[in-house]
Amino acid sequence: MDSWLTTAYGAVSGLAVGFLLLASPAMSAESPAELISGFRMGHGEVRVVRDATLDRIALDQARAMAAKDLLSHEALGPFTKRIAPSRAGRAAENIAYGYDSFEKTLGQWIESSEHRKNLLLHEASRVGIASARDASGKRTYWAMVIAGDYEPKRRSKKDMEPLVAVKREAAASSRAKPSDCHIRLLGLCI
Repeated sequence: MDSWLTTAYGAVSGLAVGFLLLASPAMSAESPAELISGFRMGHGEVRVVRDATLDRIALDQARAMAAKDLLSHEALGPFTKRIAPSRAGRAAENIAYGYDSFEKTLGQWIESSEHRKNLLLHEASRVGIASARDASGKRTYWAMVIAGDYEPKRRSKKDMEPLVAVKREAAASSRAKPSDCHIRLLGLCI
């Protein structure tokens, strides 16, 4: 083969291999949050983003199931207690085992009506996803926590005491005797 023909063949082959690599699923794989968001947006719900607190809750659950080799929402205790640190108004959890990839696990959840409902939790905005292997390393356990309706931090009674004292003082000063008032303006005695 001529040297220019060999060079041209090598360049075309290199381009073809490069194109195949770019088109392969491994190179264009989406993150779990992006996959969930894509599914949600296709069904009229909003995008979700990864949340460190929810990731930790999911990881603790996946590890507990793997350690016990038991698929159970109760492996680490009641969900309501486990989700409390997230301060979410609404939350749901999906669990699974057996699949080595998140894509396959998500497919299983989409096909299950109860898991699908959780994936489509209305107004969810955050998600946590984790997996853990059992002691033999043969079985993978998955946990996903999805949540929304986050409320602003509520003030405690202790935080409210100075505000209540200021309001009491203001109320007391506005209740001055009519004879002490020189001018009454908008309920204030001056």
